[in-house]
Amino acid sequence: MKGSLRIGVVGYGTGGQAAAALLARDGHHVEVFEQAHVLGPVGAGFLLQPTGMEVLRQLGLLEATLQHGARVGRLFGETREGRAVMDMRYRDLDRRLFGLGMQRGALFALLDSAWQEDRNIHCGRRIAAIDAGRGVLRDQEGHEHGAFDLLVIADGAASRLRAEVGEAVLDRPYPWGAQWCLVPRRDWPFGDELRQRYAGARRMAGMLPVGTRPGDDTPRMSFFWSVPAASLHDECEGARWRSDLRDVWPEAADTLQDIAVPDGLAKARYRDAAHRRWYRGRAVLLGDAAHAMSPQLGQGANMALIDALALRDALRTSNGLAHALAQYERARREHVGIYHFWSRWLTPLFQSERDRLAAMRDRLFHPLTRMPGSRRQVLRVLTGTRRGWLGVVPLDPRLLDALEAHAERVSPMPCRAFS
Repeated sequence: MKGSLRIGVVGYGTGGQAAAALLARDGHHVEVFEQAHVLGPVGAGFLLQPTGMEVLRQLGLLEATLQHGARVGRLFGETREGRAVMDMRYRDLDRRLFGLGMQRGALFALLDSAWQEDRNIHCGRRIAAIDAGRGVLRDQEGHEHGAFDLLVIADGAASRLRAEVGEAVLDRPYPWGAQWCLVPRRDWPFGDELRQRYAGARRMAGMLPVGTRPGDDTPRMSFFWSVPAASLHDECEGARWRSDLRDVWPEAADTLQDIAVPDGLAKARYRDAAHRRWYRGRAVLLGDAAHAMSPQLGQGANMALIDALALRDALRTSNGLAHALAQYERARREHVGIYHFWSRWLTPLFQSERDRLAAMRDRLFHPLTRMPGSRRQVLRVLTGTRRGWLGVVPLDPRLLDALEAHAERVSPMPCRAFS
């Protein structure tokens, strides 16, 4: 498309931030509408995959991202009794690859810094409705904003606007959520691994190194504790909560001994959402608003970043808005579909009351993922580089060179024997 568009972005989470920065850099006039009165991140930590790193590379943020993130080479999960359930290493796919544990606050600050020139953000504006045909937004007070040439709906998993863009094939909350917090890394022995501990499918705890953030040089860990969504409203009693965690993972309980319970624990809920179409008229869905899924594969932030880049590229190469939005949807569906499928089917194995499924998982999951062909396929999914059942998302050689150079500059990740 030729010329500058006037673009309204609803939501300033990861997808909205990346879209605003990328589209503004292409010369479009971007306005963001964020319901929060004060801009800031939501969430504790996440695992940035190579696919997400490529988007940050194109924004000129890769070096800063590598400085703040914690390099993760291994994803390891075991039962309470010490039986390995998952043991995946990036190097088995490509010696140059690794994940990057990051604080949400670090990613928010970096993306925010990427869009400073001529930025226009309206805080405290909850958009209640859209007119996709006219390109108009209407806020909760009845004020209209626009008309815009393009509306980017990036208001998250609990989007109030997605139904005005595309009919939902599926839009339901998951029955399980999580409690989470950030803690100083201190002497945690697994500084280069995502570690998880399972007690059946009813209890799951996770610890992920997430590095530092701008303005805070303390390396931290992100802690995750699986909880039925219905009980997230209940006030957990501290002694009971600590006893439950210690029963599953004594080392994690020791690390969290200074965290106030329940006040120091944030709550997270998840949705499963899919739509027949991602665009209508001048409006398009992006990020969790388009394809919310459970956190089992840890792809939410990465998918939002890739969405933003795909939308920018579609606007660059297409002849007309309708063609651009169709190209964007087609490209992203080819990638996202397999992740929707696997996250939907894997979730009951890790967050449910299905004890028999958990028992099968404990016996079969690790041996199956040790098989050479199967292992490579699983690694493709975990790294975000699987497209469809057999396709591959190619990684830019410049990204691979940058990751290799970074790995050579820092101390090597310790090699531990397989558990």
